[in-house]
Amino acid sequence: TSRLHTAVKIATEYSGPVIHVDDASRSVGVVSKLLSTESQAYAAAMAEEYHALRAQHLARQKEKQLLPLEEARANALLLNWEAYTPPIPKKTGIHYWGPEQLPVAMLKDYIDWTPFFQTWELAGKYPAILEDEVVGAAATKLFQDAQQMLRTIIRNKWLEPQAVVAIMPAHSVGDDIHTTDVHGQPVVFHTLRQQQSKAKGLPNYALADFIAPASSGKQDYIGGFAITAGTGIETELARMEAEHDDYSAILLKALADRLAEALAEWMHQKVRREIWGYAPEEQLTNEGLIAEAYTGMRPAPGYPACPDHSEKTTLFEWLEATERTGITLTESYAMYPASSVSGWYFSHPASKYFGVGTIGVDQLSDLAARKGVSIDSLHFLQ
Repeated sequence: TSRLHTAVKIATEYSGPVIHVDDASRSVGVVSKLLSTESQAYAAAMAEEYHALRAQHLARQKEKQLLPLEEARANALLLNWEAYTPPIPKKTGIHYWGPEQLPVAMLKDYIDWTPFFQTWELAGKYPAILEDEVVGAAATKLFQDAQQMLRTIIRNKWLEPQAVVAIMPAHSVGDDIHTTDVHGQPVVFHTLRQQQSKAKGLPNYALADFIAPASSGKQDYIGGFAITAGTGIETELARMEAEHDDYSAILLKALADRLAEALAEWMHQKVRREIWGYAPEEQLTNEGLIAEAYTGMRPAPGYPACPDHSEKTTLFEWLEATERTGITLTESYAMYPASSVSGWYFSHPASKYFGVGTIGVDQLSDLAARKGVSIDSLHFLQ
């Protein structure tokens, strides 16, 4: 999260002090202040600071010019579907992989280490960070500890990765993507459209723009996935916490997160090469995968292109994710185990990541009507 997100979204929902820190280790000083004689003054000062942040945020939002929803839709991305034929998947339906098919020893080669160091507030890109004049020594020691724990994870099978993938026929209708589940029942994914005024020639994107519209007469497809590298982690974390070994516990969580992202990368590559099979000759290094130098994309609910977290519910039901992998969703749509990733697969070569940004009340009302829910249930988008 961030100070701004804390001020705008979290602090307004709780009557007591709500304080953002950049790293968990820094919470100790905050808690000390809250337990001291200066607690009231400290809490009041933080509340005033967050009030100022909210005011600044609101002012910036008002400055942004939003188009009426219908104007934004009229400026949608228009792809040339007459000249493009969507690739036909080699294997449609739902596909599952268990721990025996997803050894950690294989996944470790797909790890993007740069975010791992960022977790520990060590700035720099891997592998150059290991030679950095300021943080190089600390980064090298941390990396060595991580490699040692990775070997233990592999040897003792601390983590049991799992994955489920679905690829099904789909078409778009307006801002929605229509598909079916493996039982033939209709499923609809609701996407959001950018409403900010754009310079001439720039479209207002929605994810549905990258799926062939029903009117095109073209058969298109959409994929989805839910993966986890966190199965089994609780046993080891409980042992570490019982031994008061906080460092190892944090290191294990960080490695599980990296392995989950590595599995997401490996699985997407397998989809492109074999399951969907639209890029069978693709040969990319890990650096190329990290740089997303491939065709298609894998956006996720809750991220900028689809800020509606509640779409995870539809995604999980479509994938039968909980039944097949044990991954569950909390009431706020967080995934458990925490080291899990889910999202969609798009194959169109023009598909790209974007941020929806601020939406108007008209789109919020339209979305609620399309989803058949109340506007209040979409409070996290307001």
